[in-house]
Amino acid sequence: MKRFRNGLIVGKFSPLHRGHELIVNRALDECETLYIFSYYTPEFAGCEAHRREYWLKTLFPAAEIFVLDEDYVQKRFNVGLPRDGAGDLAERRFVGFLWTNLVNEPLDAVFTSEHYGAGYADEMSRYFAHYTDFPPVRHVLVDLDRREIPISATRIRADVHGLKEFLAPVVYASFVERICFLGGESSGKSTLTARLAREFGTEFVPEYGRTLSEEKNNVLEYEDLLRIAKTHIADEERLAQTADRYLFIDTTPLTTLYYSHHLFGKADPELFWLSHRRYDRTFLCAPDFPFVQDGWREDGGFRERQHEWYLETLAARAIPYTLLEGDPAARAATVAKLLGTVKVIV
Repeated sequence: MKRFRNGLIVGKFSPLHRGHELIVNRALDECETLYIFSYYTPEFAGCEAHRREYWLKTLFPAAEIFVLDEDYVQKRFNVGLPRDGAGDLAERRFVGFLWTNLVNEPLDAVFTSEHYGAGYADEMSRYFAHYTDFPPVRHVLVDLDRREIPISATRIRADVHGLKEFLAPVVYASFVERICFLGGESSGKSTLTARLAREFGTEFVPEYGRTLSEEKNNVLEYEDLLRIAKTHIADEERLAQTADRYLFIDTTPLTTLYYSHHLFGKADPELFWLSHRRYDRTFLCAPDFPFVQDGWREDGGFRERQHEWYLETLAARAIPYTLLEGDPAARAATVAKLLGTVKVIV
């Protein structure tokens, strides 16, 4: 039997780091049910509510998680979030309000790594005074001096890449810049993404459509196109967790959408939706060097028609992009100049 029935942690988790994990895991060990509330306004860039919810639910599926933003509390409760600097009492009473309206059960313990936790527990006890023989809410203090995990979210926000060892891979992946490369066949995308990954000391995502096409001897079925897009996205998410600062991506679901229409004259509605996946930067490789037929590509001006489709589609969707021209070295230099200092030159 665990020490407490219901426990609570309240935090900004901006971003969620190993110190937070220490507190949450301690609470999970000691509570039958752990509730986690997260809110903050104004939110920090890169740590918006949807990201915090994803981090928390991925890392702590056993917890009951409520990530709140201004829109949520306005629509559900017709109130606003406490502003930064509202004061301890206002914050504590807002948490009491949330507990009463979201959980409405006796609370046994609050877990923090701060001195203010004792006063916080005292205030929360006030909400349960009507329960007969119910003890005051306990405060469990975890790693106050940051000896086990010597880090703070403030430090990480100042240097998220330099301090990524304090972030779980799923959290750090949210800060990796996704760099995608589009272009017709034989326009240097695969060579370029692999080269840039080496030069920047990071990962690249190969074109899964090419991989599957080779496995099936270049005979794809209509259903394969959605499979390609989903697998490619899964590869992106997996490799982002081991990337460093940047992830270079060879084609996107937008490419798969083009091939679906080209091969079958139609596209699965889900594929169309996936083709709107956002990337931090988009580079379009121009078809301005000799075409190389490797036995898998189409001839007869297909590359040029594909390039024109990209130009039209990127414009129609208002997606900003950089056109890459010249030989592979020139293209790599253009990308490196836009991204910044190369980590490792190979």
